[in-house]
Amino acid sequence: MATALQTGGFVLGLLGGAAIIAATGMNNWSVKDRQGDVVTSVYTYKGLWQNCEVGTSGFTECRPLYGLLGFSGTFQAVRALMIVGIVLGVIGAMIALFSLKCLKMGSMEDSSKAKMTLTAGVMFIIAGICAIAGASIYANQIVASFMMTTYSPNYGGGMGQGIENGGNMMYTFGPALFVAWIGAALLLLGGILKCVAFRGLHYTGVAYKASQAQNRPVYDDHHAEDGKRENQKYV
Repeated sequence: MATALQTGGFVLGLLGGAAIIAATGMNNWSVKDRQGDVVTSVYTYKGLWQNCEVGTSGFTECRPLYGLLGFSGTFQAVRALMIVGIVLGVIGAMIALFSLKCLKMGSMEDSSKAKMTLTAGVMFIIAGICAIAGASIYANQIVASFMMTTYSPNYGGGMGQGIENGGNMMYTFGPALFVAWIGAALLLLGGILKCVAFRGLHYTGVAYKASQAQNRPVYDDHHAEDGKRENQKYV
């Protein structure tokens, strides 16, 4: 049972890490709300690293968001949270891979693999929390900007240059947000499974050591003493 939980947690963590990597690189965290727009209107969408615009001719033009200055602290915090989530997810996946019981690595004991399983699970959980926090902060800014634009058409605020509303242009949730939320949920679930598997692996290792100690031969010391006595006789 513990082995199945360990493997399942590894697979879910791996999928979750891949999802938040994909979400961080996507350019459609927020997309222009096209409700009521004419077909020939310009379509824009924004990400963490690029803002893109699709013209009436069908060509897409993207503007990179370089540098650290010129962006709000909230927007930078979202970037940082997603990057931290990716780093922790990748490291956790590597640790989880080497902690699998089906993977033999020299004379590594089960107790060591159990500790590695717990470490990977905690890292998955922290990575999932970072990804959820980053996506939720971004989504909250979209909602705030949408509400302000709805009730004040001249509002041009947003998350720095990340969610910038111009005039009466409004943005709504993009696909990248949902990918980030799904990936974060998978990381959290995988981390929980790894932590639950740690209990089973730890108790299994302790029980195995106890059984080895009980089955150890007790006559080795007697043989050693007999050998010493015989050597003394010959001397």
